[in-house]
Amino acid sequence: MNLGTTTIDVVSDGTFLMDGGCLFGQIPKTEWELQIKPDRRNRIRLALNCMLIQTPEFNVLVDTGVGSKRQDKMKEMIRLNGNKLLKGLKAKGITARDIDAVILSNLHFDHSGGCTKLDRSGTPVPTFPKARYLVQKSSWQEANSPNERYRDIFHEDDFLPLAERDMLEFIDDKHEVLPGLTVKVTNGPSDGHQIVLVERGSEKIAYVSDLIPTPYHLPLPYIPAMHEYPNTTLEQKREFIDMAVEGGWLVVFGHAYEQNAGYIVQKNGATQFLPVEV
Repeated sequence: MNLGTTTIDVVSDGTFLMDGGCLFGQIPKTEWELQIKPDRRNRIRLALNCMLIQTPEFNVLVDTGVGSKRQDKMKEMIRLNGNKLLKGLKAKGITARDIDAVILSNLHFDHSGGCTKLDRSGTPVPTFPKARYLVQKSSWQEANSPNERYRDIFHEDDFLPLAERDMLEFIDDKHEVLPGLTVKVTNGPSDGHQIVLVERGSEKIAYVSDLIPTPYHLPLPYIPAMHEYPNTTLEQKREFIDMAVEGGWLVVFGHAYEQNAGYIVQKNGATQFLPVEV
């Protein structure tokens, strides 16, 4: 999408499978499978969507997917078909060294795994060597001391090498990264989870990451089981959807496989999704 001198693209790091019960939380399978069919093992295919924001002065990447460090293990565990991000950026004429900033919606492995890669000696090093990496301080704190429920979704080699090289920039709550580019905390999915809001003239684009991972999660009760604070997610979804409808925001979903972006409208009292190709 071209917004004057700003260009926004969705770039995928690939796909993976997730259990449908985990993905839709308290919603019965008899209800959610009317919208999307699982495979024989009750798994749903999800995408690893990242967002590239290009201005005349800066290239900003939002999230980094799973990355390349655990491809073999992830292929077996979650049927990962990944490590596509750098190729996708190359198709846009961008190399890893061209990225000036990386905004991390959270530090779960499926959003921050691509922050680092293994060098020839097997040591994790930053994938984007000239970038500053922006993350909420509370997200950083949780990633470094997760409880038993979330220990397996944080991998230290995704983010500690960044801290060791002083490449992390910790932010607290709402923050303007560039004029018209802000982040907003939505703590429901996890501590310090943040969404990204881009405003250029009359155009408004929101990357919502795990707050609303796919268009199938637009109904308010549809909240993944892994969310730390589901009632907070409920409140934040309601607030965001009202904003998106009233303001005409284009919504980019963090894990939507087939329809990764679109507009939310209200018609006859019901919420409807109008997909757009980005």
